[in-house]
Amino acid sequence: MSDNSQSTIKAEFAEALSQRYLAYALSTITSRSLPDVRDGLKPVHRRLLYAMRQLKLDPGQGYKKSARVVGDVMGKFHPHGDAAIYDAMVRLAQDFAMRYPLVDGQGNFGNIDGDNAAAMRYTEARMSDVARLLLEGIDEDAVDFRPTYDGESDEPVILPAAFPNLLANGAQGIAVGMATSIPPHNILELSDALVHLIKHPNASHDKIAEYVKGPDLPTGGVLVETPASIAESYRTGRGSFRVRADWMVEKEKGGGWSIIVTAIPYQVQKSRLIEKMAELLNAKKLPMLADIRDESAEDLRLVLEPKSRRLDPEMVMESLFHLTDLETKVPLNLNVLGADGTPGVLSLKDALLAWIDHRLVVLQRRSRHRLDKIAHRLDVLEGYLTVFLNLDEVIAIIRDDENPKSRLMERFRLNETQANAILDMRLRSLRKLEEMEIRGERDSLATERDELNALLDSDDAQRKSIADDVKAIKSAFSRTDQRRTRLDVLPDIAGDPMEMLVEKEPITIICSEKGWIRAAKGHLAEDAEVKFKEGDGPQFRFHAETTDKILLIADNGRIFTLSCDKLPGGRGFGEPVSLMVELGSDTSILNIVPAKPGKLFLAADTGHGFITDIESNIAQTRNGKQVMTLNNGAKALVARPISGDHMAVVGTNRKMLVFKLDELPEMNRGRGVTLQRYKDGNLADAKAFFIEEGLSWLQSGGRTRTERELGPWMGKRAAAGRLVPTGFPRPARFT
Repeated sequence: MSDNSQSTIKAEFAEALSQRYLAYALSTITSRSLPDVRDGLKPVHRRLLYAMRQLKLDPGQGYKKSARVVGDVMGKFHPHGDAAIYDAMVRLAQDFAMRYPLVDGQGNFGNIDGDNAAAMRYTEARMSDVARLLLEGIDEDAVDFRPTYDGESDEPVILPAAFPNLLANGAQGIAVGMATSIPPHNILELSDALVHLIKHPNASHDKIAEYVKGPDLPTGGVLVETPASIAESYRTGRGSFRVRADWMVEKEKGGGWSIIVTAIPYQVQKSRLIEKMAELLNAKKLPMLADIRDESAEDLRLVLEPKSRRLDPEMVMESLFHLTDLETKVPLNLNVLGADGTPGVLSLKDALLAWIDHRLVVLQRRSRHRLDKIAHRLDVLEGYLTVFLNLDEVIAIIRDDENPKSRLMERFRLNETQANAILDMRLRSLRKLEEMEIRGERDSLATERDELNALLDSDDAQRKSIADDVKAIKSAFSRTDQRRTRLDVLPDIAGDPMEMLVEKEPITIICSEKGWIRAAKGHLAEDAEVKFKEGDGPQFRFHAETTDKILLIADNGRIFTLSCDKLPGGRGFGEPVSLMVELGSDTSILNIVPAKPGKLFLAADTGHGFITDIESNIAQTRNGKQVMTLNNGAKALVARPISGDHMAVVGTNRKMLVFKLDELPEMNRGRGVTLQRYKDGNLADAKAFFIEEGLSWLQSGGRTRTERELGPWMGKRAAAGRLVPTGFPRPARFT
């Protein structure tokens, strides 16, 4: 008990917990979740490839059971479960997950449908050519090694990485408090960017984005981001890329057609995609489709049958892109471990520069290692020359002397290395010790030594060597590798594709005085009874279709947009408009009109007004669109669709003015122009009409009067006008 008490450490619980959690977080970040910027690998992947190399699973060799590889990795390097190791290995072999697979798998390694790989005892594997490039030079002191978890052997801290794996294959990972998401890229584009950066390390981010045009995903698809957006994501290391399925229209006999999907977005499971689309189809949320079929074999082929041949294929696909995973966003979060082990978000340029710096270090270390080997070999060759020149004496010393090593070193002034090399020679090698061959090898090695020394002394020579390696990689892949993800722009489609999801049905829009709105089924007759809440009554009522949009014009000069299919049904009293749009408590609705082609007249109580296009004022947000500029407490007073060739305005001073409609400007936004000049008073009402039909207004008692002789009130816009005709209603209004 006393021994235990002596080993007990007293500490604050919060402090102890934070220290241990921090240790766990750092372990997760550095040893599990984030890739290294130099080789683009996490520890488990690095250990997998190194273990496969130890098993001599080179690309040209035969396959071995995956269980053998997993067992070696778990027993020697990676003290985790075999399932986690095998899952990591399976992903390295999947050509739909990795742009350039690192493992060449034989057997069932899963598929794009989301089916799991077979058990590790049934599959076989070996390294791919790309993995060989990542390990190239690892036995030439190219990288540091460290003891394994049990101290029985060593493992590489990093791989030499003669292939820019981080960006070519990408990475995904979730650590503690941070994550990484790097999509795959095309090696040909990366090679061009690397060659440019090797020559011009200070190149701009935009210049690098000209070479790397965007992710190149294993499953293909269509990248529809703008070049400016892609360049900004690469500059900051954060962003996303919108990727769509690739598709085409297949004509059928009789004028019919079907949509054939030939590629789906990255990391979307085909079976799950079809399942979700079928659920939407059964729920009648895809009214444009009649059927979905999967006719995939080796190549992906999804057949989408439209419900009607009259539909526009592009509109059908636009609606599907909105509703399904046929369009996804591939995130970019270039959060990686730097050469010093510190995590950070890098730009594309910085990530490429880090790989170049790593390759420079590898080149220097391999060159120095080779120089040491050359020095050792030259030393041995000098000893061989001594044997050749004094062969009989050397043989006699070896045969007769009790300590031939010391005697040789003393007699011919040899060092220990040379003496050991001579003593270790086999007798049959003596006939091969021809002077010309020895001198030829010595001269060749001396030349190589001078070249390596020149290389180490010249930064430009080192960069040229790396550039040549990159060009060789590009040359090797250019024969077989082409961009899979097509680059395109978003199509300019007139109309809202989501409107295709709404079945066209007649409705009657009803809005009360207190702003409660609803949509009753069918086109109700004008005398049809409609109930309202107590103390409320009718204000607006008109016919529309479920596919229509309506515009609400408020007296604060804003125009709001509502979709008719989203309005509450007509069985109750509806819902307040203020719940659907940002309508202030002190703001009232002037008018509600269908959002159909036409012109709208807007006027404020100050007597200013203008004409605006109805469709151009459709708003996409709850805040609507500010169309009329109002100052000093002014309010919008008139908002009516225009039909006519003249405009009649009347003020609160009961003076009326009639002028030609073409004197009013058409504007998208503004205060407008003066309609009528007032000495005392404001605008009371305004109305557009056809001069041939005359000007009508509603008198007391519900009778309508039409005045055709309007000469006394005709004038130019902004005039004062004349007093209204006898019998004109009070207050002055046309309706």
